[in-house]
Amino acid sequence: MPTLVALLVAGWLLSGCASSPAPGNVQVVDRNSRPAVTTGQYVVQRGDTLWSIAFRFGWDFRELARRNNIPAPYTIYPGQIIRFDGRASQAVASASSPSAASQRPTQNATPAASSPSVVVSTVPVSPPVKPVTTPAPVATTAPAQTPVSTTQARSASGWAWPASGTIIGRFSSNGSLNKGIDIAGELGQPVLAASDGTVVYAGSGLRGYGELVIIKHNDTYVSAYGHNRRLLVREGQRVKVGQTIAEMGSTGTDRVKLHFEIRRQGKPVDPQNYLPKR
Repeated sequence: MPTLVALLVAGWLLSGCASSPAPGNVQVVDRNSRPAVTTGQYVVQRGDTLWSIAFRFGWDFRELARRNNIPAPYTIYPGQIIRFDGRASQAVASASSPSAASQRPTQNATPAASSPSVVVSTVPVSPPVKPVTTPAPVATTAPAQTPVSTTQARSASGWAWPASGTIIGRFSSNGSLNKGIDIAGELGQPVLAASDGTVVYAGSGLRGYGELVIIKHNDTYVSAYGHNRRLLVREGQRVKVGQTIAEMGSTGTDRVKLHFEIRRQGKPVDPQNYLPKR
């Protein structure tokens, strides 16, 4: 069993930011993206959301919710078990903390300092806890106003570039290679929302992405913006295409750049097939 745990952790959570040369001096970057995990389970940590867990383990959030009997608005709790093998989700209580049912939902919680892990457990757990179907949290204090571009070019499908700069890493669907694109830029350069949507994750809890923003655009598409220096939006906030959502940085990587992904029903797709030509 320890060997299985170690394999799961190594296979799904360890990120790779090492680069290897590719034609035309374009770098292909190892990422922690893999095919969807279909075995084992994950214990929810403070700061997790269902969207961030689905993003990390290659799932569509709706399918992961169905697998674990989590109804909308997809409230989860620290200590809750999210299973990837189709068995019902359960909550576990810590000996030093209140029961999982009495803890606050994790949508706006501060991310845990330690890296989360996948675990496979044979220890009996407490009875299932029915999630509370309360409205999704919305920031009570409005963040600083961020400018919205009115001249940003859009593709026929409505997407716009999240930053200006040279592409230094291209998408690859082969194995462990890059699941998005990397755009070089200057420290503090604006990072823009690529389409209208709602922020479903803003934090640094996903190893290998640094300070990360995930935007849910609809039930089909989400986009992700990694390695930022500073985040300018909060979970639950609505954003418009062209709105500044972060400042470009180098958190979780070795140089200033934006790592940008588009995922369709949880699966990475090539952003350049959606963005306008330039």
